[in-house]
Amino acid sequence: MLDRKSENSAMSAGMSPDPDLVSELLMGMRLVGLDYQRIEATPPFGLSFGEVEGRAQFHFIARGPVHLRTPGGLFHTMDTGSAVLLPRGGSHALVSSSEIECQDVRALVPKPICASVSAVNACNGETCAEDGRALIFSGCMEFDLGGLHPLVSMMPEVMLVGTLSDRYPEILPMLEAMEREAKTARAGFAGILARLADVVAAFIVRAWVECGCGDATGWIAALRDPRLGRVLVALHKEPGHDWTVAELADRMGASRSVFAERFLDVTGMTPVRYLTELRMRLASQWIAKDRMPIETAALRLGYGSQAAFSRAFKRVIGHPPGAASSARTGG
Repeated sequence: MLDRKSENSAMSAGMSPDPDLVSELLMGMRLVGLDYQRIEATPPFGLSFGEVEGRAQFHFIARGPVHLRTPGGLFHTMDTGSAVLLPRGGSHALVSSSEIECQDVRALVPKPICASVSAVNACNGETCAEDGRALIFSGCMEFDLGGLHPLVSMMPEVMLVGTLSDRYPEILPMLEAMEREAKTARAGFAGILARLADVVAAFIVRAWVECGCGDATGWIAALRDPRLGRVLVALHKEPGHDWTVAELADRMGASRSVFAERFLDVTGMTPVRYLTELRMRLASQWIAKDRMPIETAALRLGYGSQAAFSRAFKRVIGHPPGAASSARTGG
């Protein structure tokens, strides 16, 4: 029989993320473009993108090269067919060279193409031939992982699709289709580009998780351990259930002491705290974005007392649930 140390080592050795667990845990991901722009720019150009709280930013280069200056001040060269997701947004810029001064892209007058897509002209007169202009498709996105929201803070500030193409060659046809649609501007191209951008951005997130979440700890350690991963899936599927440590340990197939120690090691919190934070982040989404009544959210998450629910919500989220409800109505 394994002792506690041996059992922990056996659970963590030589395991890779379970695809089924990844699918389960990312089932509630929301990554939807809210505002897209097809931007043409003649060198020299510099376009700055300001920070929009709670929003991700996506860029696709249909004709390059274009240089990305990250929120942290680093530069990345993006050639034709490159895409990037900034999961936390942040102030950044797309420039033709590092020395160029930038103008706020919001200062340029957009020309609507369809409901969520507009054209932006950043060309300097008509002196540059079409094939000399940079062509960019950019989108501000709502990015919500629901109960997995803490994972967003662990992501790198910049997620370049080029680092994934060798391991995930199926993404290449999507990028090629985006390039064709952006360049040819055929009937319906704007809507097709927007949907492709949503898919590519979601693909980037999933691939990052499957590849090991970079330097992130906790979440990926759980995904590498199918036994502990089953516990996380159970919590996310039934957050309103009155879970006990004994039940969760049984799901994992371990003793309560081994389970509690392992859970704390990989997530950095106790099972009770994890479940509470999961519930409150789900409640915040339901109340603020899905317009769910506070009392309904409380009952769905297993709280018989709305007062107890409100105390837990304020402790985790930082404000009472009524503030989230008011924010959605502008009250």
